[in-house]
Amino acid sequence: MTARRALRRYMLVCFLTWLPLGLMIPSGVLLMTERGLGLAQIGLAVTVFSIVTVCLELPTGGLADVVGRRVVLAASAAFLVVALALMSVSTTFWMFLVSEVLKGVARALSSGPAASWYVDTLHRVEGPGADLKPGLARGGAMESVALCVGVLAGGGLPLLTPPELMFPLAAPTLVGAVAAAVLLVVVLFALPEPPHGRRSLAGVLRDVPATVVSGLRLAAGGAVLRRLMLASASSGVLLMSIELLTPGRLAELAGTAELGSMAYAVVAALGFAGSAAGSALAPRVARLAGGSAGGAIVGRVVAAMSVGALAATAGLGGAAGLVTAGASYVVLFIGGSVTGLLCLEMTHNAVTAAERTTVSSTSSLSLQSGGVLGTLTLGALAAQAGVAASWAVAATVMLASALLFVRMPAATVLNGRAHSALAGHASYRSP
Repeated sequence: MTARRALRRYMLVCFLTWLPLGLMIPSGVLLMTERGLGLAQIGLAVTVFSIVTVCLELPTGGLADVVGRRVVLAASAAFLVVALALMSVSTTFWMFLVSEVLKGVARALSSGPAASWYVDTLHRVEGPGADLKPGLARGGAMESVALCVGVLAGGGLPLLTPPELMFPLAAPTLVGAVAAAVLLVVVLFALPEPPHGRRSLAGVLRDVPATVVSGLRLAAGGAVLRRLMLASASSGVLLMSIELLTPGRLAELAGTAELGSMAYAVVAALGFAGSAAGSALAPRVARLAGGSAGGAIVGRVVAAMSVGALAATAGLGGAAGLVTAGASYVVLFIGGSVTGLLCLEMTHNAVTAAERTTVSSTSSLSLQSGGVLGTLTLGALAAQAGVAASWAVAATVMLASALLFVRMPAATVLNGRAHSALAGHASYRSP
């Protein structure tokens, strides 16, 4: 396995992992609505998805570190195939609820193993000093490209599907299931990794909790990872402010919910394209800023300023409001993608292979926890004081989080242990 071949396979897996989600974005809620679900039921189903994902983030990350990346990624793809196939034929609330549970399991299983596989492979080929930024940047760009392509295709498929053939709004979900099946095949045959040996079920069940605890200790005890987890939580607050408030704002600007939905699909596609551009630019930004920490500061400032622009232009209406909202959205995802990619690189540089996926899952859990906090606070604030106030708070949180990267300790992994140049080594030994 060469570094180039590993990168191509990693990029393909990144694309196929996120393509089904992109396909579902435009029609998922509409499908549930047309099948008879009310808003409260839809909200409950989505909440169940989030709860399942959060609860399984760390155990599945530990599982990937114990039994291998490929096994967990294959299980994720299999769960996603079943979930999307079920969703495409669901006609009752309980069927949709089961599909959301299966989607949550698939999402938790897919959180981290692909990047961990690529980093492990690159370290085997080029050594522990290999530059992770270019490969991770291309993987991140492919994820954004998949979302962009998926959103556009998911929006167009219902219009192209003959009603006599199948329910048009179910077409994107069914195509997503096919894409997930392709992902399963690719993972099984294109992601070789060192054998983990024969493991008993009791041994796996014993090692997963130990790996999770060790990863949590490392994340909490290391100066670098502790800052990165806080930064991830602040990103969750920012992203939730966008997901929660942007659709309603665009519907208000467009005049109707239908036109607002179309506007949101276009803006979301542009945002994902901006995210792809940000991932591609991240290595250059880090180089110009004097390192990954400096690049992360630049990305966070850009993201904070774009949300601040949303807040400042919240009073505009008509075409001017749509243009400024769309432009701010794109710039936000460029800046957020730059800082996200560089944070991912710093995370992988601060851990060993033994806990790599567990710590990645901890970062994802921090992101979702910040999102929950944003949901509980920013929605209520917007109802009381308007969307501008909520966006102003989110921008302030993001801007303040840039301070986490000032004089960031330089983390390295030496002799299988994580070290911090400024804070000393963590009191952690991989199992």
